[in-house]
Amino acid sequence: MAIRERSAMSQKLEFVTLASREGANVRALCARYGIGRTLGYKLLGRYQEHGIAGLEERSRRPLHSPAQCAAKTEAAVVALRQKHPAWGGRKIAKVLERGGGAAPAPSTVTGILRRNGVELGRHGGGAKAFIRFEHEAPNDLWQMDFKGHVAMRAGRLHPLTVLDDHSRFSILIGACGDERTGTVKSHLVKAFRRYGLPARMAVDNGAPWGDCGHNPYTLFTVWLIETGVAVSHSRPYHPQTLGKDERFHRSLKAEALSGPPFAGLAQAQAGLDRWRDVYNHERPHEALAMATPLERYRVSQCCYSETVTPFDYAPDDIVRRVQQKGETAVLGRTVKLPKAFHGKQVAFRPTQTDGVYDAYFRHQKIQTIDLNAIQR
Repeated sequence: MAIRERSAMSQKLEFVTLASREGANVRALCARYGIGRTLGYKLLGRYQEHGIAGLEERSRRPLHSPAQCAAKTEAAVVALRQKHPAWGGRKIAKVLERGGGAAPAPSTVTGILRRNGVELGRHGGGAKAFIRFEHEAPNDLWQMDFKGHVAMRAGRLHPLTVLDDHSRFSILIGACGDERTGTVKSHLVKAFRRYGLPARMAVDNGAPWGDCGHNPYTLFTVWLIETGVAVSHSRPYHPQTLGKDERFHRSLKAEALSGPPFAGLAQAQAGLDRWRDVYNHERPHEALAMATPLERYRVSQCCYSETVTPFDYAPDDIVRRVQQKGETAVLGRTVKLPKAFHGKQVAFRPTQTDGVYDAYFRHQKIQTIDLNAIQR
């Protein structure tokens, strides 16, 4: 009967006792007990050296494992994860390396978390990342959007986010009580004063920067253009156009908005500011080769002006002032423009096609007009 079919200890003891007797045929005993000769001689040697204790099951773990982390390192990994519950092995390993202490591999960090009963993969992740174009320099493009709305103990929170395309630097996270033009402008002006102006801002087609795809120009976007910022809109129903900000929203939700509801806007703003500091200054970003956004960002050299600066159109431009309903006259024909340009001067420039003009408001092309299709 094989050893594994009966009590292991009793069979081992029986085997070694018999094998220890003078003149015993160890090889034959191994065959009878259904074990290999290597194992049989190993058990016999242990018994002769340590007695019955030598027959106890031994752990296969090596006595000295260079892969076993020091208790201090393990404690640091667990503490960092508790502080940032959405961080995985790569981020935690990078932060520990940056701190100058022991820097375990990301896989080792993951092993530590699992040994300590940490449930991985709960907060976001899992979705296939979009393949995104990245602008060459900071402030070439900022992406802006609202992160839906979040319930508070009193009222609703509408987080306004602005992200630099190149560095993923969070320009602002505004705790807004609504999504109105005045609210957005007040947050943006503070950001413009600190970081300067981007060359362009990308937004979706919802309010206050669009009219659900029907009209891309609102009072808000006109204000941005007057400030010196070009505006572009994403294609309707294509959130990947603002893919970096969409991905930022996933991190924001997992790391800053998953806790108990905020009491109100003031507490929400304080909490969002704290998380923004961690995101920009401490949190390694995988798309930046584990650098932080702050390491890659620099402020814009284009400063914000508190007043609208004059703008001179080209001498050959046909300049017209837009009337109340968005109408103006060009070469005897009535042209319709978005109502948001009421009272503004717009320039019409001829294209290579006879009778077709591009309409510009300051530096931004806003529309192409075919005068041939408009009756006098």
